Amino acid sequence: MNEDANTKRILLVCTGNICRSPLAAALLERALGERAAEGITVSSAGTGAWDGAPVSEGAYLVGLERGLDLSGHRARLLTRELVEGADLILTMARHHRARVDELGGEGRVFVLGEYAGREGDEVEVSDPFGGDLEVYRDTCSELEGLLQAAVERIVKEFASGSQR
Repeated sequence: MNEDANTKRILLVCTGNICRSPLAAALLERALGERAAEGITVSSAGTGAWDGAPVSEGAYLVGLERGLDLSGHRARLLTRELVEGADLILTMARHHRARVDELGGEGRVFVLGEYAGREGDEVEVSDPFGGDLEVYRDTCSELEGLLQAAVERIVKEFASGSQR
């Protein structure tokens, strides 16, 4: 997709950028496509990512089950430049949000669950890394539910121009 000055950029952040955020990015891209929402790009990064690492096997397999091909994904370490380039940053946990804040993302960063309307302990998406396939399926289902709510808000806010 060609980016122009009006393109809105959404960045999803987890720890290693090999499980939650790549799955979330792929699911969000699909949801935006289904809504015919144009002018929005989606990417992901990790607060402790090893640049170039592929997605975890569990994320890859669960992605395939849902018709998502994550084989081309490569992990990226979260940087100040990535944060500065994003219009909206959605994190999987509060500690990720704190790191984004440190890198200058204040005012544009939310824990995904909060952005989707959850409260308390329900706002964080647990890390499936090291778990079996069922754990990954549970995480993916949780992401699907959160992103369904989030995409409504994204389309509404970006269409009305209320974001940066």
